[in-house]
Amino acid sequence: MSHPRFLLVLAGCLILANCAPPELVEVSQTRLAGSTMGTTYHIVISPAVTDAEQTRLQQEVDLRLEHLNDLMSTYRPDSELSRFNRRTELDWFPVSSETALVVARSLEISTLSHGAFDATVGPVVRLWNFGPDPGPDAIPPQTNVDQELARVGYQRIEVRLEPPAIRKERPDVELDLSAIAKGYAVDAVLEVVRPAVGSGCLVEIGGEIRTVGTKADGSPWKVAIERPTAGRRDLQETLRLTDAALATSGDYRNFVEIAGVRYSHTIDPITGRPVAHRLSSASVLANNCMDADALATALMVLGPEKGYDWAEKHGLAALLLVPAGDNFRELVTPEWTRRVATNELRVEP
Repeated sequence: MSHPRFLLVLAGCLILANCAPPELVEVSQTRLAGSTMGTTYHIVISPAVTDAEQTRLQQEVDLRLEHLNDLMSTYRPDSELSRFNRRTELDWFPVSSETALVVARSLEISTLSHGAFDATVGPVVRLWNFGPDPGPDAIPPQTNVDQELARVGYQRIEVRLEPPAIRKERPDVELDLSAIAKGYAVDAVLEVVRPAVGSGCLVEIGGEIRTVGTKADGSPWKVAIERPTAGRRDLQETLRLTDAALATSGDYRNFVEIAGVRYSHTIDPITGRPVAHRLSSASVLANNCMDADALATALMVLGPEKGYDWAEKHGLAALLLVPAGDNFRELVTPEWTRRVATNELRVEP
C-alpha cells in the first residue's frame, strides 16, 4: 500500500503564485526548504521574518524532522519503529508519545475503512517488489502471497497512550507508517513555525499540504491538484485554501508492466494483490494533514465506487479522478463541494 503524492503548490518558482500586478504583490515572504523522509519540504511564511529568525526556524524545522525520522522511519535501522519491527517479543514495547499517537490514529482509520488502510501491509508490498529494494518484476506465487498475508492485519497491533507503548500479536508483524507519517510531519512542522507566523503560512512535505491564514495581502494560498497522467505534468484543478490540509494519493507514476499487464503500485491489504480498479488519484481536504494523508490512501485502495460511497457516508471532502477517454471524470463528494464553495476549511485548535 505505497502511495506517491502528487500535489503541486503554486508559489513563486515552486511554492507561491501571485497573479496580481507587481505593485500589488505582497512585499515579502520567508521560504524554508530541505529534504526529509525521502522527499523534499517547502515552507512559506508571510510576511517575511528577519534573517536571524529565518536561520533559527530552518534549524528548528530540520531538527524536528530529524527527530521524527528517528522515531518512525523504516529506512533507519535504529529508529523506534525499526526496532519494534525487529522485535520478536509480544509484550508492550515503550515508544514516544508521538509514535503512539500516530499508531493510534492509524488503527482508528483502519477500523473506519474496514482495513483498506493498514500500516501492517509492508511484507506484501515488498513481495510485489514495490518496497525499498525492489527485485525483478514478477508475479509472486499465490502461496507466497498467502504466507505474507498471515502477517498482515491492523488487528494484530495494540497501542496505548499512557504510558505510550505498542505491541504485536505475533513476532513477525511489522508497522510501516509511511502513508500517515508525512501528514503528521506537516502538522508537527507547522507548530514549529507557527509562533513566527504573521498573516499565515504554508507547509508542504512530499506533496502533503497544510495552510494557515492567508498571504500578507489577504489572499488565500493557491495549490493545484495534478492531472493523473503518466509522463506529463498538467493541472487538474486549482484550489484557494485558508486554514486547511490537503493530500492527494495516486499511483499513475508508479506501476509495473509484466507480460503486457499493468499492475498498480497500490496493494490491497485484504487480498494482498495490486488493486484492479480504475481510480487514478484521490484527494482529501481535512482539518489536519495526518488525517488527509491516511484517508487519501484508504480511498486509493477502495477504488472509485466503494471509495466514493465510503467518503460520502463518513462526510469526507474527497475528489476522485477516474479515466474517461483522454480526460478524467471527477467524482466529488458533497462535503468537498460545500467546503470549496464556502471556503469552510478550518483547522481544529
